[in-house]
Amino acid sequence: MKILFMGTPDFARAHLAALIGSEHSVTAVISQPDKPKGRKKILTAPPVKELAVGENIPVYQPETLKDGAITDILCEHNPDIIVVVAYGKILPEYVLGFPKYGCINVHGSLLPKYRGASPVQTALIEGESETGVTVMYMDKGLDTGDIILKETCPIAIDDDQTSLFSKLERVGCHALLSALSKIADGTAEREKQDDEKATYTHMLTAQTGQIDWSKSAKAVHDLVRGTYPWPAAYSYIGGKKMKITKTEIADGTGEPGCVLSEDKEGLTVACGSGAVKILRLQAEGGKEMAAPDYLRGHKIENGTKFD
Repeated sequence: MKILFMGTPDFARAHLAALIGSEHSVTAVISQPDKPKGRKKILTAPPVKELAVGENIPVYQPETLKDGAITDILCEHNPDIIVVVAYGKILPEYVLGFPKYGCINVHGSLLPKYRGASPVQTALIEGESETGVTVMYMDKGLDTGDIILKETCPIAIDDDQTSLFSKLERVGCHALLSALSKIADGTAEREKQDDEKATYTHMLTAQTGQIDWSKSAKAVHDLVRGTYPWPAAYSYIGGKKMKITKTEIADGTGEPGCVLSEDKEGLTVACGSGAVKILRLQAEGGKEMAAPDYLRGHKIENGTKFD
């Protein structure tokens, strides 16, 4: 099939690569505009654009899709189907209704659970043991379309955003190619979503990562891994902000937020129930490092409290 691909970040790039290596033809790519990146604010192309340019696939980066903004692109390339993976904008009805086989989306959760902007991160923060991807037909709602197929993916206790996205890329690429095969041969099914079982996720903000030490050790650990590498979990010690980027669940009890002990692996801090060991951290104004490396130059006494 002739495919117009719409996507932006690394997660989408992996799916575009799978399509390029398949029997299908990617005739064009639509991605978000280049954005300033890093401290020097260097204008940087999104990962999907970088791959498409390297493969000599036409790339378009419209500021908006409204008011028929990409009608000419659709007419020029006349795709059989539009594949959307983490594009970042809602598709207007004129786009949804254009291709012969419609528009399909690869979403990083087992719908209808975790619709919205941060399904992968939310699954980690909520302490789920399993997630997956859903390939669905798109409609004008937010992740409300009919399901074509779902594939599951286990979540390990030490998974963070980076490792879980990597797992889901592999699962999602397989699911996408399977769905396209079913659509092409006319065997794709349509399963209505149960809206009563739906939950919505929102964009993460810097405040998402603030640790509430009164919660259980597992809840604190899940917040740390669900917000890493961005926006990162954090707390305050001595009035200064400290990002906490890697933890493990540990033994210990005490006043929530109080340092219980220090060893060669890190710093153990009490939670509402149980404790976590801080393995990696980033002090205000410093670089991320292993906790023992930081502690060699910055003594933190037992009983010191994180706020």
